[in-house]
Amino acid sequence: MTKTYKKQQASILNNNSILFKYGVVLFCTAIIIIFLPKHPRFSFEFEKGKVWMHDDLISPYNFAILKTSDEIAQDRADILKSINPIYDLKTEVLADQLLRLDSEMEMKWKASEFEEDDIKPYEELSKQLLEEIYNRGIIAPTKAFQNDGENYNISLLANHVATKKNTADLFTQESALSYIDDVINKKSSITEKSWLKSFLSDNIQPNIIFNEGLSAKLEEEALSNLSDTRGMVQRGELIVANGNSISNDIFQKIVSLKKAYEEEERISGNRTIVVFGQFLLVGAVMTLLMVFVYLFRKDLYNNNRTLSLILLIVTAMLVLLSWAIKINLPSIYIIPFCIIPIIFRILFDSRMALNIHMLVVLLAAFFVPNSFEFVFLQLNAGMVAIYSINTLIKREQYWVSAALILLTYIVCYLGMTLLRNGSFSDVAWTSFMPFVISVILTLLAYPLIYAFEKVFQITSDVTMIELTNTNSKLLRELSYKAPGTFQHSLQVANLAEAAIYEIGGNTLLIRAGALYHDIGKMSNPQYFIENQTKGFNPHDELTFEQSAQIIISHVSKGLEIAKRAHLPEDIINFIKTHHGTTRVDYFYHSYIKSYPEKFVDEDLFRYPGPIPFSKETAVLMLADSVEAASRSIKEPDVKSISDLVDKIIANKLDHHQLKNSNITLKDIETIRTIFKTMLMSIYHVRVDYEVDKKSND
Repeated sequence: MTKTYKKQQASILNNNSILFKYGVVLFCTAIIIIFLPKHPRFSFEFEKGKVWMHDDLISPYNFAILKTSDEIAQDRADILKSINPIYDLKTEVLADQLLRLDSEMEMKWKASEFEEDDIKPYEELSKQLLEEIYNRGIIAPTKAFQNDGENYNISLLANHVATKKNTADLFTQESALSYIDDVINKKSSITEKSWLKSFLSDNIQPNIIFNEGLSAKLEEEALSNLSDTRGMVQRGELIVANGNSISNDIFQKIVSLKKAYEEEERISGNRTIVVFGQFLLVGAVMTLLMVFVYLFRKDLYNNNRTLSLILLIVTAMLVLLSWAIKINLPSIYIIPFCIIPIIFRILFDSRMALNIHMLVVLLAAFFVPNSFEFVFLQLNAGMVAIYSINTLIKREQYWVSAALILLTYIVCYLGMTLLRNGSFSDVAWTSFMPFVISVILTLLAYPLIYAFEKVFQITSDVTMIELTNTNSKLLRELSYKAPGTFQHSLQVANLAEAAIYEIGGNTLLIRAGALYHDIGKMSNPQYFIENQTKGFNPHDELTFEQSAQIIISHVSKGLEIAKRAHLPEDIINFIKTHHGTTRVDYFYHSYIKSYPEKFVDEDLFRYPGPIPFSKETAVLMLADSVEAASRSIKEPDVKSISDLVDKIIANKLDHHQLKNSNITLKDIETIRTIFKTMLMSIYHVRVDYEVDKKSND
């Protein structure tokens, strides 16, 4: 009844897990579809300067040819140049200055010894000059309109009537003062010339003032009539024939047809069919993603938490792309697509990073212009991102990776530009700026990785580097409480790391796992031979069953310590599996020899398991057993070490401890060779090449 109940519970949990997986996939698919653009896609790919590879393109309907951005800018400049700025004539300025003149002349006359007749010529000349200057007009020029020189045409508004003037026909304050100097210098009857010049200079100010509001309104009205098209393409007209090069004019016609097509389909097209097409595309990508994870990373497939993270990152990137298209981002290359391969490489592995990056880029290509260019650039940059952090050891690799990604973008984009235009002079160097922004944004991957690790409880290579620091709190405690176990762990780490490097695996993960795999021995360090002092063995006072249970308990105690220290699950797996389901043979055989007539319960002498389920955990099991056993060799030599390694590996294979670890016989042979070589080096064993040669002969 109990077994049946457990099977039923397991079946229910499994079904719930599958429902959760498909629910998350459907949810993410729906989110992506909601945000993707809903207009039909123009079915032709084309580039300026390239050959038209499709069938002859015939216009399906009449459409206007769009102007290029340069043409629109030139038309805008021409319109603004043709508009005369509006200035207001302030007639009251002359009247105010004449009143001020009368008042100041009277004060001058009263304060001086001059007679009224002596002052009168000054007064008459001053009025004559002011009237002459202000009637002609004094303008304060506006630099914005001095494009082709200092002089420009204006519309002078006086009493609601506008007249066309040129600033050359008007005075400025400087030219008015210069004119006054010339006139006064020619008057021999004027003796107080300096005083009169100073007096008049204080009465000169502009009476023609720029009307910014009316001028801006006039410009706005003129620009509102600016057309963004030039000419028409008639229905049935040949736009470009197969095999012809796409010239500037043809390119603009195709661009215009594309926009007309999308506008037409946006209005008359069936949105339901478009959404269904998007569902098929996004669904295909999500299905391929799930199949890949199921086939090659079943550990991630079975972990709903990590699977949710994978789908979240993919969904977020495609939603970001949709948002960029919606707001008409100046360049689609500003989006940091390389953030995906970096995150997946550091959190998982290179194969997963490349596969997911390819799927996302290929799907994105359906919604961006120049799909081939986009795919080529992003795939190359993504691969460089993955290769540049293949083995993450130092923090500066982040910056090296960013520099290499930027260099890849620049080289590939420059190559495509030169291929298209055939000239360095046509390269728009400012077009490289989006790549710089993209690479800067790509650096956000590293704080995001830290956040994902904490929220989704995932262990990255960065965390592994921190864990392998022997000055960490837990390893320092191990070295203090169980120094022999600590030294054993270091040797196991070296053996395991060398082996996994050769057969292919995560070297950081196995090193960290090796350093922590025996932390449970801190609870009773004196019961383990590597920590015992000579002449004392606490097992002498215990039964064989008790001794075996204490030895076996270092696994469960290690799990307790690891969980209290919040070690990652990936490290805990090494603690669980490093003995698999093997027996504590020394005490087991001792019990049988001492009590041959008694029934023996093997479970009392067997580790609870599970057996290793990855290359890394399998290699650690072998390295742990080999290193521990090698300490018992009294006189290490080539034969004894070689026999020991062969015996231990054969024992693990015979007891089926490696059957779930995805490790091959070829891998085992490589591991065998590395262990023998390293142990001989550790114990300073010299190989007798002459003897070895004779034996081979």
